[in-house]
Amino acid sequence: MHIHILGICGTFMAGVAQLARAAGHRVTGCDSGVYPPMSSQLAAAEIEVIEGYEAAQTAIDPDCFVVGNAISRGNPLLEEILDRNLPFVSGPQWLAEHVLRQRWVLAVAGTHGKTTTAAMLAWILEDAGLSPGFLIGGVPLNFGVSARLPGELRRSPFFVIEADEYDTAFCDKRSKFVHYRPRTAILNNLEFDHADIFADLAAIETQFHHFVRTLPRSGLIVANAAETSLERVLARGCWTPVERFNDAAGWYAEGSDGDGSLQLRQAGELIGSTSWHLSGAHNRNNAVAALLAARHAGVPLTRGLQALQSFTNVKRRLEHRGTAAGVTVYDDFAHHPTAIATTVKGLRNKVGSRRILAVIEPRSNTMKLGVMKDLLPTSLGEADLVFCYSAGLGWNAAEALAPLGSRLRVDDDLDRLVEHVRAASRPGDQVLVMSNGGFGGVHDKLLAALAGGQEQA
Repeated sequence: MHIHILGICGTFMAGVAQLARAAGHRVTGCDSGVYPPMSSQLAAAEIEVIEGYEAAQTAIDPDCFVVGNAISRGNPLLEEILDRNLPFVSGPQWLAEHVLRQRWVLAVAGTHGKTTTAAMLAWILEDAGLSPGFLIGGVPLNFGVSARLPGELRRSPFFVIEADEYDTAFCDKRSKFVHYRPRTAILNNLEFDHADIFADLAAIETQFHHFVRTLPRSGLIVANAAETSLERVLARGCWTPVERFNDAAGWYAEGSDGDGSLQLRQAGELIGSTSWHLSGAHNRNNAVAALLAARHAGVPLTRGLQALQSFTNVKRRLEHRGTAAGVTVYDDFAHHPTAIATTVKGLRNKVGSRRILAVIEPRSNTMKLGVMKDLLPTSLGEADLVFCYSAGLGWNAAEALAPLGSRLRVDDDLDRLVEHVRAASRPGDQVLVMSNGGFGGVHDKLLAALAGGQEQA
């Protein structure tokens, strides 16, 4: 089969492309605004990517066009496909029909932590010899790719997927995850997000309830007991056993960021312990969820804890990008106020009293709309200085972030922003860049500017 993917460079659609290619299909695609890491992975898989969405691409004549959810009515290629009644399908539906069917799907859902938790779960299964397939919205450093088919040698039935609640396609406004039909599901947390497609939290809870309704009686739901929103979802109807974590009466984790310790407990009883490379209470919660889901697939908890010793996280999750002039630059995907606060706190725990310079790009659709702008000052409270890139926003960033006072600098010019960060930096500083996009390559620009400033000095 030859498929041509519209929106191929999105994290999800690039994963679909790699899985289709690995399964023996011919894969081509198109997109605009192409940047790593997904563009690099597609090139490595020898998948041809066309820049733009010209209607003439129908001449490629694939067996089917696979349409990503970033593609809207008015897109010239999509309009040509519809006018000519050419075969098309959404990415999640193609994945469900050609990859997930008849597999033991382990799905990780939630507003935050999906990528990290899915990567943990895939690594636990891999380390236990179960050779799972996976599709994750980032690049787990243990694997080096965001997607792969299950191991052929073992004919593994297991497939781990990051279960996104964003809508499926222009023609299917259900959340992506309703297509996946998991046997094991993690419900990590649930807050309001995606203000461009959901009116309120209740609307997202309805989609999560649809997701819960797809699980079999023989399945398992691993749910965060501290989330009242998830309890409301489960109260609407649940036909699958539930194990709760982040609960003093149930499963929870303790540990120290200082020595990298992690202890798994059930109602106070120590079940097992290990040491690992991650930090923060949020990651300890992620670990408990992954351990319980892996146990459902047959991996003993102690074996799972052992696997976490060698787990090395995901690219763009507090990823060290380099050091220049004594200043360390990190990259993180955080784009929601809760995620930003968690990331800044995690770095604070890591670096102690050293100064943190937060560099943020409010790029997600929700942030561009300004729905959560009033929460940003508090989420950045532990940063010593804050630099906000304001280009393309529909709201006044300087006004919204004014509570930060003299700690704040707002710029709508990227090069000027880089220069202001360089000028404010001093040896020992920690620069934390946060965006869910490429941010114009700001990380390399910062490192180059810091190194250049050092040479001039």
